[in-house]
Amino acid sequence: MRFADKTIFVTGGAGFIGSAVVRLLLDRTGARVVNIDKLTYAANLNSIPQASGHARHSFAKVDICDGSRLRSLFDRHRPDAILNLAAETHVDRSIDGPAEFIQTNVLGTFTLLQEALRYWRELEPVCRSAFRLVHVSTDEVYGSLGASGLFSESSPYQPNSPYSASKASSDHLVRAWRETYGLPTIITNCSNNYGPYQFPEKLIPHMIIKALARERLPVYGDGSNIRDWLYVEDHAQALAVVLERGEVGETYNIGGRNERSNLEVVRTICGLLDQAIPHREGSYGQLIDFVADRPGHDRRYAIDATKMETTLAWRPEETFATGLERTIRWYLENREWWQAVLDRGYRANRIGLFVNDASAL
Repeated sequence: MRFADKTIFVTGGAGFIGSAVVRLLLDRTGARVVNIDKLTYAANLNSIPQASGHARHSFAKVDICDGSRLRSLFDRHRPDAILNLAAETHVDRSIDGPAEFIQTNVLGTFTLLQEALRYWRELEPVCRSAFRLVHVSTDEVYGSLGASGLFSESSPYQPNSPYSASKASSDHLVRAWRETYGLPTIITNCSNNYGPYQFPEKLIPHMIIKALARERLPVYGDGSNIRDWLYVEDHAQALAVVLERGEVGETYNIGGRNERSNLEVVRTICGLLDQAIPHREGSYGQLIDFVADRPGHDRRYAIDATKMETTLAWRPEETFATGLERTIRWYLENREWWQAVLDRGYRANRIGLFVNDASAL
């Protein structure tokens, strides 16, 4: 069985992508999973229903900025690999409060690298050779594309938001710790993820939940900004493949080859909801409302996943049509999960237009 008798640290394992990775490792491999998460507003242990009482899952509420507690985890669990998904991720929040993004995404990554390096240097040669740290990043580090072209692993970094700048910084740190200290690292950069258990501030769950409440569906600008969409379970499988067969020192771009404009995404959601639960007041598409654009809104992202497809033999299983249908069905059938998020106080108010609190800068 894959990863049999291996211990894998998953940082950010209670987040959206991290929880998908933990579910995959528990359900389809023999790995022992140490789920490390500080449980921010977007984290949710209920996103891993099979983890409760699972013999191969342990949870540690630890911030990756806390070096001493990370060191204790390394010494206690003796991991064979790390999948680093701990990050602040929402662009709008990074505009209003960039400090938290620098703290977690830059200083946290630095702290994790330092503790991983200390641990790795003390391993026996065979274990040291097999150890891997996979750092999970975003296509947003590459900036914005024009009407044509794709981001490849050799695309220059041109981040345009505090979020993408913080992730670019973390990528550079990971690369430097490989080149300078020999720490066996791999970097992945993914396109926009979607699927079950996604926090409601992100576009697709945001639109589904608002539509179900018959609220206005805010589309930034004219809705023509384009993203490449990747079903989260396909991404989790890709990360397992990279950990298993990826080459140390390499970068792998992971994308779904599903380019869609934001407006097309919202209209598709409305059409699927019209079919699944038609409303007496008419189509959900009537709720679409064009609002002021996000500052510095990148026009287009698109990933060239050829390297993943050819060297690691990975391809996504879901098309955008099948993945979005599965996602909407999940939100319709699991209202208790997202309703609990709303009940804890989350409000889908517009943020990211300007800095509300100067102390956040």
